[in-house]
Amino acid sequence: MLNLLKGVRVVELSTIVLGPMAGQVLADYGAEVIKIEAPNGDLARQVEPRSASGESSMFVNCNRNKQSLSVDLKTDEGREIIRRLIAGADVFLHNMRMKAIARLGLDAETLRKINPGLIYCSAIGFGSDGPYADRPAYDDVIQAASGIARLPTYTGADPAYVPGVIADKIAALYAANAISAALYSKAQTGLGVEIEVPMFEVMSSFVMTEHLAAATFNDTAKPGYQRLLNRHRRPFRSSDGWIAVLPYTEAHWRRTFTEIGREDILEQKWFQNDSTRSSHACDMYEILSLAMPERTTDEWVATFERLDVPHSRVSSLEDLLRDPHLQAVGFFDATDDTLDRARSVPQPVRTHGAEVTRDRRAPLLGENSLQLLGELGYGDQEAQSMVSRGVVRGHESVKGA
Repeated sequence: MLNLLKGVRVVELSTIVLGPMAGQVLADYGAEVIKIEAPNGDLARQVEPRSASGESSMFVNCNRNKQSLSVDLKTDEGREIIRRLIAGADVFLHNMRMKAIARLGLDAETLRKINPGLIYCSAIGFGSDGPYADRPAYDDVIQAASGIARLPTYTGADPAYVPGVIADKIAALYAANAISAALYSKAQTGLGVEIEVPMFEVMSSFVMTEHLAAATFNDTAKPGYQRLLNRHRRPFRSSDGWIAVLPYTEAHWRRTFTEIGREDILEQKWFQNDSTRSSHACDMYEILSLAMPERTTDEWVATFERLDVPHSRVSSLEDLLRDPHLQAVGFFDATDDTLDRARSVPQPVRTHGAEVTRDRRAPLLGENSLQLLGELGYGDQEAQSMVSRGVVRGHESVKGA
C-alpha cells in the first residue's frame, strides 16, 4: 500500500466489482476507505470459489486495505450513521441506481448539504440525462450495448463476450482516476464536485477511440479501424501451439518476410510507404499465418527474439501463475496479512520515492463497525443496542451468526 492519498477518507457504498475495485485502487494509494455493507454483506462475499474459512476470491481481490461497516440503511438510525460519516469524509462513492440511492436520502444534493466539500461519485450503468437512465446494467449488458461483443463479427466470428469483467473494471479505473483529479482540485480550491461514471459511455469511448476512424472526419463514413478488424489479426497456430507476433514498423516486416523467405513482398510498390502498406495489412498477416505452422512455438520465440520483432506466447491462466517474469517481480505473492490465501492479485502500479506499507487483507463483514461507531460519537451502550436490534452488524455478531 502506498501513502500517496494518506489522510483522504472515502465512504464506499458498493458491491460486486465496479465500485469495490475503484475503492480498492484509492485504498491501495493510501486513502482510508470505509466500505458500507448491508447486514448480509456484499454479494461478492458469497461468490465461489471460497476458502476453507469462507473468504471469496472475488471479494478479497477487490476489497483489500478497507474497513467494513455493516449497517441497515433501511432504518433511520442506519442512515444517520452514514450522514455522520459523510460529515467528515472527502469522497462518497456508490454504484447504486440513481432512484435507489435517492430513496435512501443519500443523493448528491442531500449529502453535499451536509458536507459542501464532498466529492460525490456515482458509478452507474447509463448516464442520468439520457433515455437509458436508471436501466439495470451488468457487465455482459454493457459489453453488448457498447459494441464490444459485436467486434468479433467484423472478422467473421459470432458475437462474443470478453470472458472477463472488463466493463466493470475499466469503469472502475475511470472512477478512481476522476476521483483522484477531483481530490487535487479540492486541495487547490476547497470545493467538492459531483462525478458521474456511466459504464455505457465509458465503454463506448473505450471502443470508439480507435474505431471512430474515418467517421471522425466524415459523417457518412463507416467507423472501424481496419488494421484491427483484419480477419488474420489473431494468434497464429505454430506446429505445436500458438504464438502472437506483431510486425508493426517497416523494419519489422522486412526482417519477418526475409526470415520466412518472402523477400518478393519487399519489392512490391505498395510495400514502400506506410499508408499503402497499411492498406495491405490483411494480405501481410495472411502470408505470415501460412508460415507459422512450419516451426514450433519455442522456435518462433527464439526467432522473433533474434529479429527484435514484438511477439509473445499465448498464455493460459495457468501459464500466468508460472510466468517467469511475474514470478521474478513477486506478482502473485500474498503480501497482506492474509487469512489462508496462497496468492493475491496486487496493485500493479509501482512508484519510487513514495512510502510503501504492508497491505491489509480485505475486511471481515462488520469487522470495523463498533470501532467506527465509537469514532462517530456513539457510546458503547448505544452501539451495542444497535447491534442487538440489527441496525448494525459487528464482527462479534458475525462470529456468532
